[in-house]
Amino acid sequence: MSQFELPELEFAPDAIEPYIDKETMTIHHDKHHQTYITNLNAALDKHPELKDQSLTDLVSHLEHVPEDIRTAVRNNGGGHYNHSLFWKILIPGGAHEPSGSLREAIDSQLGGFEAFKEAFTAAATGQFGSGWAWLSLDTQNRLKVVNTPNQDSPLMDGETPLLGIDVWEHAYYLKYQNRRPEYIKNFFSVINWDFVSDVYEKVRNKAVQ
Repeated sequence: MSQFELPELEFAPDAIEPYIDKETMTIHHDKHHQTYITNLNAALDKHPELKDQSLTDLVSHLEHVPEDIRTAVRNNGGGHYNHSLFWKILIPGGAHEPSGSLREAIDSQLGGFEAFKEAFTAAATGQFGSGWAWLSLDTQNRLKVVNTPNQDSPLMDGETPLLGIDVWEHAYYLKYQNRRPEYIKNFFSVINWDFVSDVYEKVRNKAVQ
C-alpha cells in the first residue's frame, strides 16, 4: 500500500528569483508541503483500505472518506494536491502569455487575457485569509476564475484546476510581507503556460471523446 511522498521540484529553489526567493521556495516545499503529506499519511493509517486510492480520487470524493478523518484528508490531501500542482505551474523564464486553444478560450470565454488577469488578480487579492485563486474548467468545460479558502480546490466541486496561486502567507511573507498584490503581480512572470495549456488540452479532449 502506497504512502504519499513529496515530489521533487523541477527547478532549483533559486531559479525563479527575484519573483519568489530561494528561502521561501525551500521552506514552502521542504517544510510546509511535507507537513501536509505527513499528516495525510497519518490520517490514512487509520483507514488502510483508502491507501490504494489516488490523491485525485480522495480529494474529489470527500463524501466517501470516513467522517473521522474527512477533515484531515480535506485539509492535508487538499494541501498535497494543490502544492503538487503549484510546483508544476512555476517555471523560470517561461512564456508570459498562453497560446493556442487555451488562449482562444480565454479570449472568447473570459474577455481576453488582460480581463482574465484582472479577474484572477481580484480573486487572489480578495481571498480573505489563507487560500488560493484558480483558473479552472467547470463541469460544462468552460473556463472560470474562482478562489477557495484554506486548502480547498475546484476539484472538490467536480471541476478541474488549470492554474492556481497560493495566497497563504507562507507562500510570500518572507519577501513581500503584507504586499500580497505585489506577489500576485510577479506570479504572472513565472507561470508555466505550456503546462497549463497541456492540462487544458487533455481535459478538453477527454470531454469530447
